[in-house]
Amino acid sequence: MSLDSNDRRLLTILQKRGRISNADLADEINLSASACHRRVQRLEAEGYIKGYVALLDARKMGVPATIFVEITLNTQADEVLESFEKAVARIPDVLECHLTAGSADYILKVVAEDTEDFARIHRQYLTRLPGVAKMQSSFALRTVFKTTALPV
Repeated sequence: MSLDSNDRRLLTILQKRGRISNADLADEINLSASACHRRVQRLEAEGYIKGYVALLDARKMGVPATIFVEITLNTQADEVLESFEKAVARIPDVLECHLTAGSADYILKVVAEDTEDFARIHRQYLTRLPGVAKMQSSFALRTVFKTTALPV
């Protein structure tokens, strides 16, 4: 299915204000409430909308430090990649894991309370990941820009 301009406007608004009422959403894009509801249901059913979440404040949750960890594996064998990916998915402090092309095989986004907490995460989890040959960590000093909204 292709997206029309109303679908794109719906998605743009929902990405930024996921709790907007259907009536308010319909008003913003000049559709009836029932037509708007049907479109949202279709976008959900077809997988354009994968779910709804509450975005938490990392500082208030006690994990204000963001660390990007570049990991190089000792081999690219399928078994090693699969084993690594299963293990890293079980680490509660890892928010994202990306297989990359470039100098590292993976980049992880990790949150921690502070440097001591990251040392614990590193010792308890990261050093025990299978197949790791090299690891390099970079602490974010300040978040300049952050969004979860995709271009529509």
